[in-house]
Amino acid sequence: MHFGDFSTLCSQVPSYTWCNLFYRQVLDSDRSLLTGLSANPAMAPVGVNPECGIPLVQTDGSLGNVANIIACGLSVFVVVGLIVFSTRRKAAVGRSELRIFFGLYLLTLVFQILTTGSVLEQGSKGLVILTAIHAGLVATLFWTLLGNAIVATQVVEDGTLSSLIPFGIISLFFFVATTYISLDTAFSLSKAFGPSNPQQALNGIPLFVLTSIWPGVAALVYFGIMLYIVVGVLNEVRPVWYYVISAILFVLSQLDYFLLNKVICRGSSMKVDGSFIATILETAAVVCLYLAWRGITEEDWDVEYYPS
Repeated sequence: MHFGDFSTLCSQVPSYTWCNLFYRQVLDSDRSLLTGLSANPAMAPVGVNPECGIPLVQTDGSLGNVANIIACGLSVFVVVGLIVFSTRRKAAVGRSELRIFFGLYLLTLVFQILTTGSVLEQGSKGLVILTAIHAGLVATLFWTLLGNAIVATQVVEDGTLSSLIPFGIISLFFFVATTYISLDTAFSLSKAFGPSNPQQALNGIPLFVLTSIWPGVAALVYFGIMLYIVVGVLNEVRPVWYYVISAILFVLSQLDYFLLNKVICRGSSMKVDGSFIATILETAAVVCLYLAWRGITEEDWDVEYYPS
């Protein structure tokens, strides 16, 4: 496996979202490479020749990735609550930017249901387009996470045009660039990002960087900046624990996704996989981020200036 290869991920990790793009790529270029569970698009699970995967909904009574669909649905309500609670803190630093982050996370949950729920046929144009948009949202989500840390340093005044305009422009850049690269990977629009050579390697370095490397780097830098602000500048202790717990939950979600996913899939006879646990852990990590943010913002301002 070389840098940027998705072949191992698509065969070993059930419900790995970006494999939807490569399934279409292989379907268009060399369909003979699709074997096993992937041979029939009308039944194929998420992945490219996966060793274990949840069949398309209504295939032999399959309910699709029902556990993760439920986890995403419940998480949507949790995130809506976070948006409402953060909106009420009218004088809190970074309120507008944090709500953008929550809103993007909510959208990724909705798209996750569509792209990994085994509800749409593999290789279909609709699934590919939704997956490309999903990739764009994920890359943008982690920029907004990092952007919130930058805003917290008060380099520019939060909630103002000097903050929101560059915040929005960079967000748009990440979304457009990642979505286009994803579409090009699947449909070989310009031949710049696909098909892979050799085809079976499922290689896509730009896509790999934007969907796998970039989120990890952004999260790491975010936690570093926030710990510096909380400990070095504000000299607070309690919010640190929320950030630490959030980081631990995020790491555990990734370990579950990449290490336990196939184990759970096999143990359940392809009824569910570990993606629902990863979703729960990721949402819990986002909740902890909100609690940490609430802990470092001045609640008294809300009472004094916004008594209603």
